[in-house]
Amino acid sequence: MKVAVVKEMFPGERRVALVPAAVGPLRKAGVEVAVETGAGVAAGFGDDDYRAAGAAIVSRDGAFAADCVLTVRCCGAAGTTWQADEPRLRPGLTLIGMCDPLSAADACRTAAETGATLFALELVPRITRAQSMDVLSSQANIAGYRAVLLAAANLPRILPMMTTAAGTLTPAKVLVLGAGVAGLQAIATAKRLGAQVSGYDVRPAVKEQVQSLGAKFVELPLETGASETAGGYAKAMGEEFYAKQRELLGRVVAESDAVICTALVPGQKAPVLVTHDMVARMRPGSVIVDLAAERGGNCEGSQPDRAVAIGGVTILGPTNLPAEAPFHTSQLYARNVATFLQHLLKCGLPDVSADDEICRDTLVARGGRLVHPRVRDRAGLPPLEPDPVPAG
Repeated sequence: MKVAVVKEMFPGERRVALVPAAVGPLRKAGVEVAVETGAGVAAGFGDDDYRAAGAAIVSRDGAFAADCVLTVRCCGAAGTTWQADEPRLRPGLTLIGMCDPLSAADACRTAAETGATLFALELVPRITRAQSMDVLSSQANIAGYRAVLLAAANLPRILPMMTTAAGTLTPAKVLVLGAGVAGLQAIATAKRLGAQVSGYDVRPAVKEQVQSLGAKFVELPLETGASETAGGYAKAMGEEFYAKQRELLGRVVAESDAVICTALVPGQKAPVLVTHDMVARMRPGSVIVDLAAERGGNCEGSQPDRAVAIGGVTILGPTNLPAEAPFHTSQLYARNVATFLQHLLKCGLPDVSADDEICRDTLVARGGRLVHPRVRDRAGLPPLEPDPVPAG
C-alpha cells in the first residue's frame, strides 16, 4: 500500500494530515509513505523532517498517483480549491479526509463518479473503539481553547479576579453555550484563566460534566427528554422549543461579559440561541465568539470570519480555529487518521467489509457511486438496492 499526504490548498488551512512522527508506525505496518513537497511547512514540519522519518517527498501529481491519499480537507470541505484536484481522481484511488458529506453531498457525488473510494472522517461513529479516530473531537478541543483566548483578547477587561494596591478587579463572566467537546474545553480554559464561568446545554446529562470543571450549569425549565441522539450528539429541536429557550436564556446572556457559542447539530443549520434583542441587552464591550458561524450561527448577526459590532458588542465568527494552532492540531489529526488507516488495512482496504461499523459508517463512495445512505439522501438520490444474494 502506497499512501501519500497532500498539501492543503484551502485558504487559511495550515494543518497537515500526517506529521513526521506518524510515518514510522505506518512504515512498520508495511505502508510506503510519500508527502507532497511543502505539505507540512505551515504546521511547522519541513520536508527534511519527513525524509528523516522515512517518507519520500513528491510532487502533487506524484502524491495522487499513490493508492491512498490522506488529506485534512477534500471534496466539499475544500471548497472551490478541490476543483483543481478532481481530474486527478481515478478508479483504484482511496481518499481519506474531512469532506463535509452531509452539507456538500453533491461534491462527494462528483468525486464518486470518478470511481475513487471516499472515506469521510466526520462520520466516524461515536463508539468506544473509534475514539482514537474521532477527528471532530480532537479538533474541537483546540477550537474551544482558542475561542476563549480570542474572547479574552477582544474584551476590554481581564478574565481573572485581581487584588492590587489600587483595588480589586472582579472576574469576567463567561457563558458557554453548548457543552460538547468544544464547549467543555472552552469552560475548562475560561476557568483556568480565572473567569466566573457558566455553561448551558440542551442535554441535561452534561450537567455533571460542566460542574466537574468548576462551572455553574444553567438550568432552564424546558422539556429536554428527546434532546440527544443515540450517538451522544445534540438533537435538532422544534422552533417552539428554541423560541422558549431564547426567552429564558436572555437574562443569562445579558449578565455575561463573554459568550462562547458552540452548539452544532451535525449536518444541519446551527440553532439560533442568541437573538439581536439579547445582544442589545448586553453591556457595551461584551464579546460573543460564535463557533457555529459557518453553519448559520448560534448568534443572529454573526458572519463567518468577520468581526461585527452591534451596539458596542463585538461578535466574532471564526470558522477554522484549529488551523491557528496547526502544530498541535496536526499531531492530533495525524494520530486519528493513522489509526483509522491501520484499521481499514486490517479490514482489507481497499475492499473493506460492510460488517465493520467503522468502515460502514465512514464509507461515502465506492465503485462509481455514493453508497452512504445519509449522503445519498442529501444528494437527492434514492436508497441503494441491496446486492443480490448469490444463488446456491
